[in-house]
Amino acid sequence: MSYPRKAEKQISELANGLIDPVLAKRAGINTALLGSWDEIAGEDFADCTRPEKIAWARGNEVDTYKPGVLTIACEGARALFLTHAQGELIQRINSFFGFAAVHQIRIVQKPVSQAAKRSRTPPPLKGEAARKLEDMMEGIEGDKLREAVKRLGTAVLGKRSR
Repeated sequence: MSYPRKAEKQISELANGLIDPVLAKRAGINTALLGSWDEIAGEDFADCTRPEKIAWARGNEVDTYKPGVLTIACEGARALFLTHAQGELIQRINSFFGFAAVHQIRIVQKPVSQAAKRSRTPPPLKGEAARKLEDMMEGIEGDKLREAVKRLGTAVLGKRSR
């Protein structure tokens, strides 16, 4: 007897399921907006801006919906250019959501941290570690394979010596 297989889920789906309620409660945004921000902001503002929160209007009427105010962190003088382009950015954000979610943008000038780009090549090995790696690679004949093993060995043995 075979049992039906449960549907596999990606880690990103599980993480988004955990993170989205927290972001919605604290900042009024979701991971889809954060993940798609580069396309929404465009190449002019993707590197210097970051959405921080959406402040939704509070009202007592249950049936009326009011769009919110999006707070965007922007670096330095680029905030002036963002101010001039905010009408277009509001349209892009609302088209992303599929409804009029934002009616105003509030710009806060502060540094926007980008992921630090690390060097992909580790520093060359010295001394005993270099000799050990050369001894390990003695029997490898192919040049491409030899280079790949050398890069791997340099990264692994280099981490031990730190």
